Amino acid sequence: MKIALFPAFSLALLHLAAAQPHRPRHDHFKRHGPAKVHTQIDYVTIDAEDVIVYVDRNGKPVSTTTVYNNQPPPTAAPAPPPPPPPAPKPQPQPQPEPQPQPPPQPQPQPQPEPVPAPAPAPDKPNTEGPVSNGPGFKSGVSYSPYNADNSCKSTQQVATDFSKISGYDVIRLYGTDCNQVSNVLAATKGSNVKFFLGIFDLAQVQKEAETMSSAVKGDWSRVNAVSVGNEMVNKGTDPGTVIGAIGQARGLLKGQGYNGPIVTVDTMMAMVKHPEICKASDFCAINCHAFFDGKTPAEKSGEFVKGWVDKIGKATGKTVVVTETGWPTRGDTNGIAVPSPENHQAAMKSIQGAFANNVIYYSAYNDMWKKNWDGSFNAEQYWGIMGNAPSA
Repeated sequence: MKIALFPAFSLALLHLAAAQPHRPRHDHFKRHGPAKVHTQIDYVTIDAEDVIVYVDRNGKPVSTTTVYNNQPPPTAAPAPPPPPPPAPKPQPQPQPEPQPQPPPQPQPQPQPEPVPAPAPAPDKPNTEGPVSNGPGFKSGVSYSPYNADNSCKSTQQVATDFSKISGYDVIRLYGTDCNQVSNVLAATKGSNVKFFLGIFDLAQVQKEAETMSSAVKGDWSRVNAVSVGNEMVNKGTDPGTVIGAIGQARGLLKGQGYNGPIVTVDTMMAMVKHPEICKASDFCAINCHAFFDGKTPAEKSGEFVKGWVDKIGKATGKTVVVTETGWPTRGDTNGIAVPSPENHQAAMKSIQGAFANNVIYYSAYNDMWKKNWDGSFNAEQYWGIMGNAPSA
């Protein structure tokens, strides 16, 4: 029988080592008193081989060996070196921010023919070719919605008058009274005719701008231009007052969604004498009648008007639109200028030959509501291209 140190001692050490808790890092627990460890060594007499357990410095078993018949144990193998610390995990490299790609360049598309802005209501189909805003239209005609007694024409009367007006790109109106903007828009619904609207009273710019805006109901696509005043400087109004009214109207109408041309209209002589009113406008707008010259026959009317347009255009550097021109069919003679239906036709033919565009003829019908004045040669009522209005 041999007395040997049985593995019970070593196993006790193993159990002790296993009894120590392994806590994860950064966890915090409630503290307790120190643990008590009891080591018990038992001596046992056994008829068996000896088992030797080799442990490292931390008490962790690393190898065992068995000794038979009291033979010396072989030299213990050296403890293996501690494993190398784990290689640090590769940190993810931040991905570079994607560079914004330039927007793709649009491929050039064929330019469509210009069309007027669509009206909000579907009952306004475009049935004729479009007309651009401001200068560039072929021809127009002026219209006034008044009866001979100066009363306002009704919606039906305006519709009757416009049933006979055709062949013009632009209709010129002078003011906003008598519900004329709404009535004329309604009378021409379904056509592509545009309007040269007017603010007549410089003391009522805001009121007339609001009336105009209300009439178009936010759809300015049928408005070619807006005038502020008609021959005001020629009648004695200070040019600065007119320029101020232009600026006021421009601000008001822009606030209502209108971004088209705004001008003042005056005689060719007033425009030459006060070019500042033309420069304050988006283009020069002149009333020019060869009849009042007294030295120009009807058949030379186109040459006369063209001469003034060229003179004003050269002086101001702006496009000039003729907003009134024509010839009376009745009245008194002014020098060699004789009112008559024949001379009216001759004057119209001459003007049409001199101008391919940018001319508004005066006027659609005779204006029987007007009164003669000194210098009108009793012809003020008789400039109508189609004679008396059918609604008269």
